[in-house]
Amino acid sequence: MPEVDVIDETFLAVPPSSVAAAFADPGAWRRFWPDLDLAVYADRGEEGLRWTVRGGLVGTMEVWLEPVLDGTVLHYFLRADFPPGATGRPLKEISRRQRAAKAVALELKFVLEDGRPPGVAPGRV
Repeated sequence: MPEVDVIDETFLAVPPSSVAAAFADPGAWRRFWPDLDLAVYADRGEEGLRWTVRGGLVGTMEVWLEPVLDGTVLHYFLRADFPPGATGRPLKEISRRQRAAKAVALELKFVLEDGRPPGVAPGRV
């Protein structure tokens, strides 16, 4: 079982293609996860990405984009351990990574929805 196991879900009132585009640029990854070095091992297009993780943690991370109603549920999974030789506090790290995951999701929600209320078609706000 990994030392750090984080799961998060957030609904965004935009299509999966919009959310996928936000994760398509590797430059954005460094902004979202500054202490992690990511390497894609599965690019699932509009369904998301899977990465191997190195740096501050070692393991895997996934963003799964699920179409739901008029938007997307952004599922986030991080399963990792501290790097070899590093000592960490798992509960503190889990809490920190949970807050960081929600911050990424809410930032994307704010930017991508651009004030769009649920149930209103994109571009009609």
